[in-house]
Amino acid sequence: MSDATIYHNPKCSKSCRALEILNESSLAIVVVSYLEAPPTAEELDGICTQLGVEPLAITRVKEARFEELKLSVDDDRSRAEWVRFLTENPSLLERPIVRVGTRWIVARPPERVLELIEFSS
Repeated sequence: MSDATIYHNPKCSKSCRALEILNESSLAIVVVSYLEAPPTAEELDGICTQLGVEPLAITRVKEARFEELKLSVDDDRSRAEWVRFLTENPSLLERPIVRVGTRWIVARPPERVLELIEFSS
């Protein structure tokens, strides 16, 4: 297992900054370009479990795609349905999601990655 994983969007300044912080560390990093290779439903469900959140908490609800799909934060959908929406529409996934060791965070602001790096030392 690598030291760190980042679910990265190279067009996102926050994601780029988080990756920059990781690159400044001595950690071995796996960069997952989730728009090109979206996580599977099982992986995404595991990420939510590790983060301690439901899928809606890592969903970009202000994205145009969210509205196009006629989704609402008030929808009474199952966890599996939200996970399916995210796997089928990876642009809705909050970014960046970072793992260092066994700890996971949504790195917003990107400097939150420093907390993980410090904890892993």
